[in-house]
Amino acid sequence: MPSTGMVDQPVILESRTGDLRVGIGGFGAVGRQVAGHLDDGIPGLALAAVSARDIARAERAMATFAAPVPVVGLGALAEAADVIVECAPAARLLDVAEPALRAGRTLVVISVGALLSAPHLGDLAQDNGGRIIVPSGALIGLDAVTAAAEGTITSVQLVTRKPPRGLEGAPYIAERGIDLAGLTAPLKVFDGTAREAAAGFPANLNVAAALGLAGLGPDGTRVEIWADPGVTRNTHEIVVTSDSADFSMKIENIPSDGNPRTGKITALSVVAALRKLAAPIRIGT
Repeated sequence: MPSTGMVDQPVILESRTGDLRVGIGGFGAVGRQVAGHLDDGIPGLALAAVSARDIARAERAMATFAAPVPVVGLGALAEAADVIVECAPAARLLDVAEPALRAGRTLVVISVGALLSAPHLGDLAQDNGGRIIVPSGALIGLDAVTAAAEGTITSVQLVTRKPPRGLEGAPYIAERGIDLAGLTAPLKVFDGTAREAAAGFPANLNVAAALGLAGLGPDGTRVEIWADPGVTRNTHEIVVTSDSADFSMKIENIPSDGNPRTGKITALSVVAALRKLAAPIRIGT
């Protein structure tokens, strides 16, 4: 969509029924849940298309929906939908994001860590009247952090504890040869910045990137990651010191059935963010 020079409000086209058309970029554990909620019905929204690596499998799943939609390529979502939800692996973020933002669409991003290495996406949204939305995902308290950031934040720390299985395969773990098998006590596997955490754990620590973007920035936010055989849920604790409030928050996420690296609440957070787009009353900052 050509730029009109007016970028204060994103241009969102509506379907002929008046509903915003939503496309899902990635049909894994999160994408399938979000699509399912849209198929069940959310006022003001309509599922328009999905994209998947395994097209045949996605088409079989689509056949079970009340209102099946086309399975298209990642780049084609921008033509099919007004709002695109990125649920793909982090390495595919640009394949979803760039066409969507060039077309002035609203982009909902799950792979928040990948945003840190793609600052041009903000410029692309600005130049074309698009918008990037980052849901709270598996983290608690982002509203409080963004509010505190309007004043002065002194420190932000995130401590994450996950069952060892949930950290297996992370690049940081593999590169350092950290053995997570047979742990009988908690092991701190990482201590660094949110930017470093997002890079070393791209499938696990999108929460660190989101927290960094909300507050002190990815380089000013401290992160600890623990492999803890004593926990069964992905646990995140935030401690914030600021001139408006000091607060700490803890969330224990139940892992998704199909992906232990992702909490069940992640998909529900996306659904809540989508619902706000068409809601007459919006709760939260």
